[in-house]
Amino acid sequence: MYTIWCNASLTLLALDELKRSCGDNRVIVSAQPTGNLSAGQPDPTLAEADIAFGQPDPVQIIELPKLKWIHLSSAGYTRYDTPKIRAALKNRGAMLTNSSSVFSEPCAQHALAFMLSGARQLPAAFANQAGGHGWPINQLRMQSHLLTEQTVLILSFGSIARRLVELLTPLRMKMMAVRQTPRGDETIPTYPNTELDRLLPQADHVMNILPDSPSTQRFFNAKRFALLKPGAIFYNIGRGTTVDQTALLAALKTGNLTAYLDVTDPEPLPPEHPLWSAPNCHITPHTAGGHAAEFSAMVRHFLENLKRFESGQGLRDRVM
Repeated sequence: MYTIWCNASLTLLALDELKRSCGDNRVIVSAQPTGNLSAGQPDPTLAEADIAFGQPDPVQIIELPKLKWIHLSSAGYTRYDTPKIRAALKNRGAMLTNSSSVFSEPCAQHALAFMLSGARQLPAAFANQAGGHGWPINQLRMQSHLLTEQTVLILSFGSIARRLVELLTPLRMKMMAVRQTPRGDETIPTYPNTELDRLLPQADHVMNILPDSPSTQRFFNAKRFALLKPGAIFYNIGRGTTVDQTALLAALKTGNLTAYLDVTDPEPLPPEHPLWSAPNCHITPHTAGGHAAEFSAMVRHFLENLKRFESGQGLRDRVM
């Protein structure tokens, strides 16, 4: 029997499912539930746990030798990716997993929705419905285009990118990706990040799925926006910190770029921020990974890994 500590901010239905499905294991629910965008505060009850589910305090998990497995409720794990945490987990044979499998499907579908809405001129059509109530049939038909044979360049190639490639394949797009170190098992041509500047001028669509890390902050800068062809479309469903937003604003004002953003820096984006009114800029409020059954899916992913943990099998989405 294990003691499982949870500070994930779950719905009551998902929390009840967690409690009911953990078998003989003891479940401690933290009095300080925490969402995925911030780390939890130190919690004395975490010291009783063998397993943590949610967003435990990064400093505290270093100090708890009893803690053998940490399962994050998020896909991102930047705050836990430190030399001290890696050393502490390695020294006591502990593991860290994330929930990337939970978010790959909704994020990939959101990315596809961005691409299709632009291709079929949905923002312009809906703006017309909300405003002038005209019938700009010729204008919208002539501005619409097909994704077929267009080129998309994907930045990063994790579970979201893999699923997006599957969704785009029937559309017969030309696809390529860059990642820090290609592994050779990617399903589309994939190049190291050092090749990005060479590839950018070829892309009709640039899909940024980069995570936040010291090496990716402001990764997409003024130099790289300048390399894009006129009419290119830039998407960000990774992290807002990976984009120099001053450079993005300048590129949008030229009229040569369109952007679809699900993430910004900061979040929430202040009401007076110029991105809200920038030309050809479309924003969703960090909703790409969400759906009605999100929290139940998160719990079921944890429960599947719990069965693996109990039987000594390899864990899904292990990052350390």
